[in-house]
Amino acid sequence: MKAAFLKAGHLPTLLSCFLYFDLSFMVWVSLGPMAVLIAHDLHLNPGQKGLMVATPVLAGAFLRLFNGALVDVLRPRLTGLIMQLVVIAGLLIAWLLGIHSFAQILLFGVVLGVAGASFAIALPMVSYWYPPEHQGTALGLAGAGNSGTVLASLFVPVIAVTLGWNNVLGLAALPLLAVFVFFFFAAKNSPTCPKRKTFHDYGRVLQSSDAWWLMFFYSVSFGGFVGLSSFLPIYFHDLFGLTPIHAGYFTAACVFAGSLARPFGGALADRIGGTRALTFIYALVAIALLIVSRGTMTAPVALGVLVATMAALGMGNGAVFQLVPQRFGRDVGLLTGLVGMTGGVGGFYLAASLGYAQQLTGNYSAGFGIFALLAVLAFGGIIAVRARWSKEAPDGAFATARI
Repeated sequence: MKAAFLKAGHLPTLLSCFLYFDLSFMVWVSLGPMAVLIAHDLHLNPGQKGLMVATPVLAGAFLRLFNGALVDVLRPRLTGLIMQLVVIAGLLIAWLLGIHSFAQILLFGVVLGVAGASFAIALPMVSYWYPPEHQGTALGLAGAGNSGTVLASLFVPVIAVTLGWNNVLGLAALPLLAVFVFFFFAAKNSPTCPKRKTFHDYGRVLQSSDAWWLMFFYSVSFGGFVGLSSFLPIYFHDLFGLTPIHAGYFTAACVFAGSLARPFGGALADRIGGTRALTFIYALVAIALLIVSRGTMTAPVALGVLVATMAALGMGNGAVFQLVPQRFGRDVGLLTGLVGMTGGVGGFYLAASLGYAQQLTGNYSAGFGIFALLAVLAFGGIIAVRARWSKEAPDGAFATARI
Protein backbone atom coordinates (compact mmCIF):
# COMPACT_ATOMS: atom_id res chain seq x y z
CA MET A 1 0.00 0.00 0.00
CA LYS A 2 1.38 3.38 -0.96
CA ALA A 3 2.68 5.65 1.77
CA ALA A 4 0.50 8.46 0.43
CA PHE A 5 -2.62 6.41 1.11
CA LEU A 6 -1.51 5.54 4.64
CA LYS A 7 -1.00 9.22 5.40
CA ALA A 8 -4.18 10.39 3.70
CA GLY A 9 -6.86 9.27 6.16
CA HIS A 10 -7.37 7.63 9.54
CA LEU A 11 -6.20 4.01 9.58
CA PRO A 12 -7.81 2.99 12.94
CA THR A 13 -11.21 4.10 11.64
CA LEU A 14 -10.65 2.23 8.37
CA LEU A 15 -9.77 -0.95 10.30
CA SER A 16 -12.70 -0.49 12.69
CA CYS A 17 -15.15 -0.08 9.84
CA PHE A 18 -13.71 -3.09 8.03
CA LEU A 19 -14.18 -5.29 11.12
CA TYR A 20 -17.66 -3.90 11.80
CA PHE A 21 -18.64 -4.48 8.20
CA ASP A 22 -17.01 -7.92 8.10
CA LEU A 23 -18.69 -9.39 11.18
CA SER A 24 -22.00 -7.74 10.31
CA PHE A 25 -21.96 -9.36 6.90
CA MET A 26 -21.13 -12.70 8.46
CA VAL A 27 -24.29 -12.48 10.55
CA TRP A 28 -26.38 -10.93 7.77
CA VAL A 29 -26.06 -13.92 5.42
CA SER A 30 -25.88 -16.60 8.13
CA LEU A 31 -29.30 -18.05 7.24
CA GLY A 32 -27.97 -19.17 3.84
CA PRO A 33 -25.36 -21.64 5.17
CA MET A 34 -27.97 -22.99 7.62
CA ALA A 35 -30.84 -22.98 5.13
CA VAL A 36 -30.79 -26.71 4.38
CA LEU A 37 -30.94 -27.59 8.09
CA ILE A 38 -33.54 -24.94 8.93
CA ALA A 39 -35.70 -25.93 5.96
CA HIS A 40 -35.66 -29.54 7.11
CA ASP A 41 -36.66 -28.67 10.69
CA LEU A 42 -39.35 -26.15 9.69
CA HIS A 43 -40.59 -28.17 6.66
CA LEU A 44 -40.09 -25.38 4.10
CA ASN A 45 -40.77 -25.68 0.35
CA PRO A 46 -38.35 -24.26 -2.30
CA GLY A 47 -40.16 -20.92 -2.47
CA GLN A 48 -40.09 -20.53 1.30
CA LYS A 49 -36.39 -21.39 1.37
CA GLY A 50 -35.68 -18.65 -1.16
CA LEU A 51 -37.82 -16.15 0.74
CA MET A 52 -36.14 -17.09 4.04
CA VAL A 53 -32.63 -16.26 2.82
CA ALA A 54 -33.87 -13.24 0.86
CA THR A 55 -35.67 -11.55 3.80
CA PRO A 56 -32.51 -10.36 5.62
CA VAL A 57 -31.30 -8.94 2.31
CA LEU A 58 -34.50 -6.94 1.75
CA ALA A 59 -34.65 -5.77 5.37
CA GLY A 60 -31.03 -4.69 5.16
CA ALA A 61 -31.81 -2.80 1.97
CA PHE A 62 -34.47 -0.56 3.50
CA LEU A 63 -32.65 -0.21 6.80
CA ARG A 64 -29.64 1.09 4.87
CA LEU A 65 -31.73 4.04 3.79
CA PHE A 66 -32.72 4.61 7.41
CA ASN A 67 -29.10 4.31 8.56
CA GLY A 68 -27.94 6.65 5.82
CA ALA A 69 -30.26 9.29 7.22
CA LEU A 70 -29.33 8.48 10.83
CA VAL A 71 -25.64 8.93 10.01
CA ASP A 72 -26.38 12.53 9.08
CA VAL A 73 -28.22 13.11 12.37
CA LEU A 74 -26.15 11.18 14.94
CA ARG A 75 -22.89 10.94 12.95
CA PRO A 76 -21.43 7.58 11.86
CA ARG A 77 -19.75 6.51 15.11
CA LEU A 78 -22.79 6.72 17.38
CA THR A 79 -25.06 5.22 14.72
CA GLY A 80 -22.67 2.28 14.33
CA LEU A 81 -22.53 1.63 18.07
CA ILE A 82 -26.33 1.64 18.40
CA MET A 83 -26.88 -0.71 15.46
CA GLN A 84 -24.26 -3.16 16.69
CA LEU A 85 -26.05 -3.41 20.03
CA VAL A 86 -29.38 -4.04 18.27
CA VAL A 87 -27.92 -6.98 16.33
CA ILE A 88 -26.20 -8.48 19.37
CA ALA A 89 -29.42 -8.27 21.41
CA GLY A 90 -31.42 -9.83 18.57
CA LEU A 91 -29.05 -12.78 18.28
CA LEU A 92 -29.08 -13.48 22.00
CA ILE A 93 -32.89 -13.26 22.26
CA ALA A 94 -33.36 -15.63 19.29
CA TRP A 95 -30.85 -18.05 20.82
CA LEU A 96 -32.54 -18.04 24.22
CA LEU A 97 -36.15 -18.31 22.97
CA GLY A 98 -35.54 -20.43 19.87
CA ILE A 99 -37.15 -20.22 16.41
CA HIS A 100 -40.02 -22.60 15.74
CA SER A 101 -41.93 -21.44 12.64
CA PHE A 102 -41.58 -19.89 9.18
CA ALA A 103 -43.05 -16.62 10.46
CA GLN A 104 -40.48 -16.48 13.26
CA ILE A 105 -37.55 -17.12 10.92
CA LEU A 106 -38.77 -14.28 8.69
CA LEU A 107 -38.99 -11.98 11.72
CA PHE A 108 -35.47 -12.98 12.74
CA GLY A 109 -34.39 -12.24 9.16
CA VAL A 110 -35.54 -8.65 9.65
CA VAL A 111 -33.29 -8.40 12.73
CA LEU A 112 -30.39 -9.71 10.66
CA GLY A 113 -31.17 -6.95 8.18
CA VAL A 114 -29.91 -4.46 10.77
CA ALA A 115 -26.48 -6.08 10.38
CA GLY A 116 -26.70 -5.76 6.61
CA ALA A 117 -27.47 -2.06 7.01
CA SER A 118 -23.96 -1.56 8.47
CA PHE A 119 -22.95 -0.74 4.91
CA ALA A 120 -24.61 2.69 5.15
CA ILE A 121 -22.58 3.48 8.27
CA ALA A 122 -19.13 2.04 7.63
CA LEU A 123 -18.63 3.34 4.09
CA PRO A 124 -19.53 7.01 4.69
CA MET A 125 -17.44 6.97 7.87
CA VAL A 126 -14.40 5.92 5.83
CA SER A 127 -15.23 8.11 2.84
CA TYR A 128 -15.25 11.31 4.91
CA TRP A 129 -11.64 10.62 5.98
CA TYR A 130 -10.11 10.17 2.49
CA PRO A 131 -9.46 12.57 -0.42
CA PRO A 132 -10.94 11.93 -3.89
CA GLU A 133 -7.86 10.27 -5.41
CA HIS A 134 -8.00 7.56 -2.70
CA GLN A 135 -11.76 7.06 -2.53
CA GLY A 136 -11.83 3.91 -4.64
CA THR A 137 -9.07 2.23 -2.65
CA ALA A 138 -10.36 3.31 0.78
CA LEU A 139 -13.95 2.31 0.09
CA GLY A 140 -12.79 -0.89 -1.57
CA LEU A 141 -10.83 -1.86 1.55
CA ALA A 142 -13.68 -0.96 3.89
CA GLY A 143 -16.16 -2.68 1.60
CA ALA A 144 -13.99 -5.80 1.59
CA GLY A 145 -15.71 -6.43 4.88
CA ASN A 146 -18.24 -8.31 2.79
CA SER A 147 -15.67 -11.09 3.21
CA GLY A 148 -17.75 -11.88 6.29
CA THR A 149 -19.82 -13.94 3.88
CA VAL A 150 -16.77 -16.21 3.57
CA LEU A 151 -16.66 -16.71 7.34
CA ALA A 152 -20.34 -17.58 7.35
CA SER A 153 -19.97 -20.09 4.51
CA LEU A 154 -16.92 -21.78 6.06
CA PHE A 155 -17.83 -22.01 9.73
CA VAL A 156 -21.60 -21.71 10.12
CA PRO A 157 -22.48 -25.07 8.46
CA VAL A 158 -19.89 -26.95 10.53
CA ILE A 159 -21.07 -25.41 13.80
CA ALA A 160 -24.73 -25.88 12.85
CA VAL A 161 -24.23 -29.58 12.06
CA THR A 162 -22.16 -30.14 15.20
CA LEU A 163 -24.01 -28.07 17.80
CA GLY A 164 -27.36 -27.32 16.16
CA TRP A 165 -28.24 -24.29 14.09
CA ASN A 166 -29.94 -22.45 16.98
CA ASN A 167 -26.67 -22.44 18.95
CA VAL A 168 -24.98 -20.67 16.04
CA LEU A 169 -27.05 -17.60 16.92
CA GLY A 170 -25.67 -17.37 20.44
CA LEU A 171 -22.09 -18.04 19.40
CA ALA A 172 -22.27 -15.38 16.65
CA ALA A 173 -22.86 -12.71 19.29
CA LEU A 174 -19.41 -13.26 20.81
CA PRO A 175 -17.21 -11.90 17.97
CA LEU A 176 -19.70 -9.08 17.48
CA LEU A 177 -19.16 -8.05 21.09
CA ALA A 178 -15.38 -8.00 20.54
CA VAL A 179 -15.73 -5.80 17.45
CA PHE A 180 -18.11 -3.48 19.33
CA VAL A 181 -15.42 -2.85 21.97
CA PHE A 182 -12.73 -2.22 19.35
CA PHE A 183 -15.02 0.09 17.36
CA PHE A 184 -15.89 2.02 20.53
CA PHE A 185 -12.24 2.86 21.25
CA ALA A 186 -10.70 3.08 17.75
CA ALA A 187 -13.30 4.59 15.42
CA LYS A 188 -13.57 8.37 15.13
CA ASN A 189 -15.75 10.69 13.11
CA SER A 190 -13.95 12.72 10.46
CA PRO A 191 -13.79 16.48 11.06
CA THR A 192 -15.09 16.85 7.50
CA CYS A 193 -18.41 15.09 8.21
CA PRO A 194 -21.05 17.09 6.31
CA LYS A 195 -23.90 18.90 7.95
CA ARG A 196 -27.20 17.20 8.70
CA LYS A 197 -29.35 16.37 5.69
CA THR A 198 -33.11 16.93 5.47
CA PHE A 199 -35.90 15.21 3.56
CA HIS A 200 -35.56 18.02 1.07
CA ASP A 201 -32.01 16.88 0.41
CA TYR A 202 -33.25 13.37 -0.37
CA GLY A 203 -35.80 14.79 -2.78
CA ARG A 204 -33.14 16.96 -4.39
CA VAL A 205 -30.80 14.02 -4.92
CA LEU A 206 -33.55 11.77 -6.28
CA GLN A 207 -34.35 14.37 -8.92
CA SER A 208 -30.98 13.60 -10.47
CA SER A 209 -30.93 10.81 -13.04
CA ASP A 210 -27.34 10.09 -12.00
CA ALA A 211 -28.56 8.94 -8.58
CA TRP A 212 -30.95 6.48 -10.22
CA TRP A 213 -28.22 5.19 -12.53
CA LEU A 214 -25.88 4.56 -9.60
CA MET A 215 -28.68 2.85 -7.71
CA PHE A 216 -29.41 0.58 -10.68
CA PHE A 217 -25.73 -0.24 -11.25
CA TYR A 218 -25.34 -1.28 -7.62
CA SER A 219 -28.56 -3.29 -7.64
CA VAL A 220 -26.90 -5.51 -10.25
CA SER A 221 -23.36 -5.73 -8.84
CA PHE A 222 -24.05 -5.88 -5.12
CA GLY A 223 -27.46 -7.45 -5.60
CA GLY A 224 -25.83 -10.25 -7.55
CA PHE A 225 -23.13 -10.69 -4.93
CA VAL A 226 -25.32 -10.82 -1.83
CA GLY A 227 -28.14 -12.69 -3.55
CA LEU A 228 -25.78 -15.45 -4.62
CA SER A 229 -23.99 -15.43 -1.26
CA SER A 230 -27.31 -16.17 0.41
CA PHE A 231 -28.64 -18.71 -2.08
CA LEU A 232 -25.63 -20.70 -3.28
CA PRO A 233 -25.65 -23.13 -0.31
CA ILE A 234 -29.18 -24.13 -1.36
CA TYR A 235 -28.19 -24.23 -5.05
CA PHE A 236 -25.19 -26.52 -4.53
CA HIS A 237 -27.11 -28.79 -2.16
CA ASP A 238 -30.29 -29.15 -4.24
CA LEU A 239 -28.73 -29.31 -7.71
CA PHE A 240 -25.61 -31.38 -7.03
CA GLY A 241 -26.53 -33.20 -3.83
CA LEU A 242 -23.70 -31.73 -1.75
CA THR A 243 -23.91 -31.94 2.03
CA PRO A 244 -24.56 -28.66 3.89
CA ILE A 245 -20.88 -28.51 4.88
CA HIS A 246 -19.55 -29.15 1.36
CA ALA A 247 -22.11 -26.73 -0.11
CA GLY A 248 -20.76 -24.19 2.39
CA TYR A 249 -17.20 -24.79 1.19
CA PHE A 250 -18.24 -24.29 -2.44
CA THR A 251 -20.08 -21.12 -1.49
CA ALA A 252 -17.08 -19.90 0.52
CA ALA A 253 -14.87 -20.17 -2.57
CA CYS A 254 -17.34 -18.04 -4.53
CA VAL A 255 -17.83 -15.34 -1.93
CA PHE A 256 -14.11 -15.23 -1.16
CA ALA A 257 -13.47 -14.38 -4.79
CA GLY A 258 -16.07 -11.62 -4.70
CA SER A 259 -14.83 -10.17 -1.43
CA LEU A 260 -11.17 -10.28 -2.44
CA ALA A 261 -11.97 -8.61 -5.76
CA ARG A 262 -13.81 -5.62 -4.29
CA PRO A 263 -10.75 -3.53 -3.33
CA PHE A 264 -9.17 -4.40 -6.67
CA GLY A 265 -12.29 -3.09 -8.37
CA GLY A 266 -11.97 0.18 -6.47
CA ALA A 267 -8.26 0.46 -7.24
CA LEU A 268 -8.88 -0.36 -10.91
CA ALA A 269 -11.55 2.33 -11.03
CA ASP A 270 -9.09 4.83 -9.52
CA ARG A 271 -6.63 3.89 -12.24
CA ILE A 272 -8.74 3.69 -15.42
CA GLY A 273 -12.02 5.24 -14.31
CA GLY A 274 -15.11 3.70 -12.76
CA THR A 275 -17.23 3.78 -15.92
CA ARG A 276 -14.60 2.07 -18.03
CA ALA A 277 -14.07 -0.63 -15.41
CA LEU A 278 -17.82 -1.28 -15.12
CA THR A 279 -18.16 -1.67 -18.88
CA PHE A 280 -15.97 -4.78 -18.81
CA ILE A 281 -17.38 -6.02 -15.51
CA TYR A 282 -21.05 -6.05 -16.53
CA ALA A 283 -20.25 -7.75 -19.81
CA LEU A 284 -18.45 -10.54 -17.96
CA VAL A 285 -21.28 -10.91 -15.43
CA ALA A 286 -23.91 -11.18 -18.15
CA ILE A 287 -21.99 -13.87 -20.04
CA ALA A 288 -21.23 -15.88 -16.90
CA LEU A 289 -24.82 -15.85 -15.63
CA LEU A 290 -26.14 -16.91 -19.02
CA ILE A 291 -23.77 -19.88 -18.89
CA VAL A 292 -25.00 -20.79 -15.40
CA SER A 293 -28.62 -20.47 -16.52
CA ARG A 294 -28.16 -23.34 -18.97
CA GLY A 295 -27.85 -25.70 -15.99
CA THR A 296 -25.94 -28.42 -17.85
CA MET A 297 -22.65 -28.23 -15.93
CA THR A 298 -21.01 -30.54 -13.45
CA ALA A 299 -20.45 -29.25 -9.90
CA PRO A 300 -16.74 -28.35 -10.44
CA VAL A 301 -17.52 -26.47 -13.68
CA ALA A 302 -20.41 -24.62 -12.03
CA LEU A 303 -18.08 -23.70 -9.19
CA GLY A 304 -15.49 -22.27 -11.60
CA VAL A 305 -18.05 -20.19 -13.49
CA LEU A 306 -19.64 -18.89 -10.28
CA VAL A 307 -16.24 -17.99 -8.80
CA ALA A 308 -15.57 -15.87 -11.90
CA THR A 309 -19.06 -14.36 -11.65
CA MET A 310 -18.62 -13.41 -8.01
CA ALA A 311 -15.16 -11.95 -8.64
CA ALA A 312 -16.62 -9.72 -11.35
CA LEU A 313 -19.52 -8.69 -9.13
CA GLY A 314 -17.11 -7.87 -6.30
CA MET A 315 -15.02 -5.67 -8.58
CA GLY A 316 -18.23 -4.00 -9.72
CA ASN A 317 -19.10 -3.12 -6.13
CA GLY A 318 -15.78 -1.36 -5.66
CA ALA A 319 -16.04 0.44 -8.99
CA VAL A 320 -19.54 1.79 -8.35
CA PHE A 321 -18.46 3.32 -5.07
CA GLN A 322 -15.49 4.96 -6.72
CA LEU A 323 -18.09 6.92 -8.71
CA VAL A 324 -20.47 7.83 -5.87
CA PRO A 325 -18.31 10.50 -4.16
CA GLN A 326 -17.36 11.97 -7.53
CA ARG A 327 -20.95 12.52 -8.67
CA PHE A 328 -22.29 13.45 -5.20
CA GLY A 329 -19.28 14.61 -3.18
CA ARG A 330 -21.00 16.12 -0.13
CA ASP A 331 -23.94 13.71 -0.23
CA VAL A 332 -21.94 10.51 0.20
CA GLY A 333 -23.82 9.43 3.32
CA LEU A 334 -27.16 10.09 1.71
CA LEU A 335 -26.24 8.35 -1.56
CA THR A 336 -24.67 5.43 0.30
CA GLY A 337 -28.03 4.76 1.92
CA LEU A 338 -29.94 5.02 -1.36
CA VAL A 339 -27.46 3.04 -3.42
CA GLY A 340 -27.03 0.45 -0.70
CA MET A 341 -30.80 0.08 -0.46
CA THR A 342 -31.18 -0.76 -4.13
CA GLY A 343 -28.23 -3.14 -3.90
CA GLY A 344 -30.11 -5.04 -1.23
CA VAL A 345 -33.31 -4.98 -3.27
CA GLY A 346 -31.42 -6.56 -6.15
CA GLY A 347 -30.12 -9.27 -3.82
CA PHE A 348 -33.61 -9.95 -2.46
CA TYR A 349 -34.98 -10.28 -5.97
CA LEU A 350 -32.25 -12.69 -7.08
CA ALA A 351 -32.44 -14.97 -4.03
CA ALA A 352 -36.24 -15.03 -3.97
CA SER A 353 -36.56 -15.50 -7.74
CA LEU A 354 -34.20 -18.48 -7.72
CA GLY A 355 -36.31 -20.19 -5.06
CA TYR A 356 -39.58 -19.56 -6.86
CA ALA A 357 -38.05 -20.50 -10.23
CA GLN A 358 -37.17 -23.90 -8.78
CA GLN A 359 -40.63 -24.31 -7.27
CA LEU A 360 -42.53 -23.28 -10.41
CA THR A 361 -40.35 -24.69 -13.20
CA GLY A 362 -38.23 -27.36 -11.53
CA ASN A 363 -34.92 -25.58 -12.28
CA TYR A 364 -33.06 -22.31 -11.73
CA SER A 365 -32.66 -21.26 -15.38
CA ALA A 366 -35.24 -18.46 -15.38
CA GLY A 367 -33.83 -16.89 -12.21
CA PHE A 368 -30.27 -16.76 -13.52
CA GLY A 369 -31.32 -15.81 -17.04
CA ILE A 370 -33.38 -12.79 -16.03
CA PHE A 371 -30.60 -11.46 -13.81
CA ALA A 372 -28.18 -11.88 -16.72
CA LEU A 373 -30.46 -9.60 -18.74
CA LEU A 374 -30.29 -7.03 -15.96
CA ALA A 375 -26.49 -7.13 -16.27
CA VAL A 376 -26.88 -6.49 -20.00
CA LEU A 377 -29.03 -3.45 -19.20
CA ALA A 378 -26.38 -2.22 -16.76
CA PHE A 379 -23.76 -2.65 -19.49
CA GLY A 380 -25.82 -0.49 -21.83
CA GLY A 381 -26.50 2.04 -19.09
CA ILE A 382 -22.86 2.58 -18.18
CA ILE A 383 -22.00 3.13 -21.84
CA ALA A 384 -24.86 5.64 -22.11
CA VAL A 385 -23.69 7.81 -19.19
CA ARG A 386 -19.95 7.44 -19.57
CA ALA A 387 -19.40 10.18 -22.15
CA ARG A 388 -21.56 12.70 -20.28
CA TRP A 389 -19.98 11.96 -16.92
CA SER A 390 -16.50 12.35 -18.38
CA LYS A 391 -17.42 15.77 -19.79
CA GLU A 392 -19.03 16.82 -16.53
CA ALA A 393 -16.12 15.67 -14.33
CA PRO A 394 -15.82 18.37 -11.64
CA ASP A 395 -12.88 20.66 -11.23
CA GLY A 396 -11.17 21.37 -7.97
CA ALA A 397 -11.33 18.71 -5.27
CA PHE A 398 -12.20 15.86 -7.62
CA ALA A 399 -10.02 16.86 -10.54
CA THR A 400 -7.45 14.19 -9.68
CA ALA A 401 -10.00 11.34 -9.77
CA ARG A 402 -10.95 9.42 -12.90
CA ILE A 403 -14.51 8.95 -14.13
